[in-house]
Amino acid sequence: MYWVIALFDENTEKIIKGLWEELCENSISFYAEEVKDGRPHITLGSYADLDKIDYIKRMDSFYNHKSSIEITFNTIGSFLNYGTLFYSPTVTTELIEFHTQHHEHFNEFNGKANQLYLPGKWIPHCTLANKLSPEKLSEAFHFCLTKSDTIYGKIIEVALVELVEENNKCIEAPIIFSKRLKKNSIL
Repeated sequence: MYWVIALFDENTEKIIKGLWEELCENSISFYAEEVKDGRPHITLGSYADLDKIDYIKRMDSFYNHKSSIEITFNTIGSFLNYGTLFYSPTVTTELIEFHTQHHEHFNEFNGKANQLYLPGKWIPHCTLANKLSPEKLSEAFHFCLTKSDTIYGKIIEVALVELVEENNKCIEAPIIFSKRLKKNSIL
């Protein structure tokens, strides 16, 4: 399985990783330890299978002239019946266009895409905790409410990740290709 993910500036990543670590230290969620080398991100697309070489070439070309985009996290949310807690970014026109343009450009791969990440169905989010019981989800929610402030950051990079699973559980998600976005002169 493959993910295309949007990665954040160093400060934004540091804040989110810090929250992951605090959740772990307080025995609320061990999301920070579940996937080796996991990085805070927003998933743009998820694919059951890909021709990696072709996809990487096209990613390199497509994202060559794309600019970084501002991102603001000021909402904490949860998916029903998944035990997942996340930061939800402010959904801007720029973010929606960034996502939509990705899927339009890579349209031929959408047949193997997870439908939840396609335009019109996508809920952009950055996972804070995952697979929690209702009690732990409530605890994580209250913990994050007291520890969180609005985060102003940027998406500065897009990466292709290949998931490594063991016993139907993701144990590693190495980046197999990444592309830095151009600095936006307006930012």
